[in-house]
Amino acid sequence: MLSPQVTPASLQGMLEKKYDAVIIGGGHNGLVAAAYLAKAGKQVLILEKGAALGGATVSQRVFPDFDARLSRYSYLVSLLPQKIISDLGLNFTTLGRTVASFTPDIRDGKHVGLLVESAGGEATAASFEALTGDRAEFDRWNTFYREVSKIATVIAPTLLEPLPTRSELRAAVNAPIWNDIFETPIGEVLESHFDDSLVRGVVLTDGLIGTHTSSHDFAANRCFLYHLIGNGTGEWRVPQGGMGKLVEQLVTLVTELGVDLLVDAEVTSTVRNSDGHFTTSSKLGSFSSRYVLANCAPQLLSKIADVTEPESLPGSQMKVNMLLKKLPRLKSGVDPKVAFAGTFHIDERYSDLETAYAESYWDQVPTRIPAEIYCHTLTDPSILSEELIAQGYHTLTLFGIHTPAKLFESNHDAVKAEVVSKLLAQMNEYLEDPIEECLAVAKDGSLCIEAKTPLELERDVALPQGNIFHKDLSWPFREDGDEVSWGVETEIENLFLIGAGAIRGGGVSGIPGHNGAMAILELENSGADGKGEAK
Repeated sequence: MLSPQVTPASLQGMLEKKYDAVIIGGGHNGLVAAAYLAKAGKQVLILEKGAALGGATVSQRVFPDFDARLSRYSYLVSLLPQKIISDLGLNFTTLGRTVASFTPDIRDGKHVGLLVESAGGEATAASFEALTGDRAEFDRWNTFYREVSKIATVIAPTLLEPLPTRSELRAAVNAPIWNDIFETPIGEVLESHFDDSLVRGVVLTDGLIGTHTSSHDFAANRCFLYHLIGNGTGEWRVPQGGMGKLVEQLVTLVTELGVDLLVDAEVTSTVRNSDGHFTTSSKLGSFSSRYVLANCAPQLLSKIADVTEPESLPGSQMKVNMLLKKLPRLKSGVDPKVAFAGTFHIDERYSDLETAYAESYWDQVPTRIPAEIYCHTLTDPSILSEELIAQGYHTLTLFGIHTPAKLFESNHDAVKAEVVSKLLAQMNEYLEDPIEECLAVAKDGSLCIEAKTPLELERDVALPQGNIFHKDLSWPFREDGDEVSWGVETEIENLFLIGAGAIRGGGVSGIPGHNGAMAILELENSGADGKGEAK
């Protein structure tokens, strides 16, 4: 079925047109690439499998009885460079949070917690002292993150440029922290830098979000790095109006720039012909172009083009969306508007994380499932109607760690129910008000909670086994001696991978979309094709 904006006549025109670039997938990276190319005067077509553009970067009314538009799949922004927003003239704003995280704990039978402010002020210092008995751990925390910031400030400006070499990046960092992040497993680093298991776990969680691995594997180092380098600060910010605002802005822009858009246009193959042009075949017909940009997982690209499928760890997270009629009080007595203002960690001690990984590695649902919870509406209530705001409603998003896809393969629904039940019970250990009593109730009497397993994330938004990064993350550099690269090239010249599976992909960033467009424009400006040969 054609979208309302596309008529049979206009579709026929697209089938006959010779495009500069066809983009497979209408997620935010595809839209970013299309915008840059169209601004440079290129003819661009986007082919989207689904009924709407946006991919995982959407806002949706998850609970139909309530006027609340949740960022259903992706929900925070750190890696999106301000330069992309400025270059494209986007009216997209992200909001900072005064609280970075709060992690409840029970010590000597008493409910306590670790508060980390975004600015790391006196309340943070006092929280470290109350939890650990002195300020030494807080001083070590400050020292560690001060050193990490040296890496972030160096790497961030390189993300929209051709890949630097390992040696170039190391020389630019020029600090001992390089060895801690790039040469030593993060688990060893945390064991040597911090004494407290809860403090170690709060640091380690950035190395495990979306990555099913041990703290002693470099996959955790790479994940940690990507969570700390965004815009040179690593600050995770709230998309004002919800994540769908970014897609709305991009769709409006590319439409104004003359980009052709087709939905319900699943691509079945793309082939580079003997004349150097591509034929990309879809449910709506075949299209010709000089370049193809694949804004899809590399696993999918391997099925529609003759490229090698990458080996990769599975996706490993549960995603749970909730609408609350009130925020729950905490047994520790901490104000819930403070505790939930940042990221609320449950059962993320270092020992919890390592145990959960070991259990899930051996196909067992973890005894305790580490998780992160985030309240969009404490920072940005605009995703709710005025009526819901006045009544005190809020949203919560829970991200369960170390729940890999393989746990759900044999008995999906039963395991899903078990995992959700465990997560809610674990939350309730720290809450004065059971979370079930705080959930909004739909007209049919059901509670407003939606859970997505890794397998459901694959079904809904094409994340391979629920992997939010599509595949294992890569270091943001090329090895010394490797060819100059934007990190988006594939085995087939003029075919570029611009989704989360690209080097420097992952997260809502637009970086691979930008870099794919720049790779094409560089070739165009140099008068060469994908192998540097004169056209």
